[in-house]
Amino acid sequence: MDIWLLRLNIGNCKVASYDRRPQIYTNYNISGEIIEKIESIKDLEVTFDNKLESGEHLNNKIAQHIKCWRIVKRNFIYLSPDSSVVLYKSMIRSHILEYAVSVWNPHHQSLIEKLEKVQKRATKLVLTVKKLCYEERLRKLKLATL
Repeated sequence: MDIWLLRLNIGNCKVASYDRRPQIYTNYNISGEIIEKIESIKDLEVTFDNKLESGEHLNNKIAQHIKCWRIVKRNFIYLSPDSSVVLYKSMIRSHILEYAVSVWNPHHQSLIEKLEKVQKRATKLVLTVKKLCYEERLRKLKLATL
C-alpha cells in the first residue's frame, strides 16, 4: 500500500469468507487496522451470504416486488391484461426476479415456491383473470412459470 501510494478507506473495507467448514477466525488487517468481518454482502444488487445461499437475497427481492406493485396499484385504477403483463415483465420480472439469476439461482424447493408465489400474486391483480386458477391465468396472460 505504501509502495504504490494507494490510500484506502479502511472503514469501507470488509472481509467476507465463503466456506462450508466452520469459520476459521482470522483477523485481517491493513496497516495495522483490523478489517470488519461480515456474514453477508450486497454487490451489484445481489446479496451473498457466507454459505452462498440465496434466501436473504430472495427475501429482499420479494420486498422490492411488493413495493413496486403497491405503486402500480396506487397509480392505476384499471389495467388491461396486456398493460399488466407489460408492466410486470418490464418492472418486476426483468429487474427484480430475473436480474443476475445465474448467480443467485434458488435451488431449494422452499425458495422456488416463494419465487413462484410472487408471480401468483401478480397475476391475481389482473381483474379479468383474477378468479381463474394459476395455470389458467398464466395461459391467458401468456406467461411462463418462473
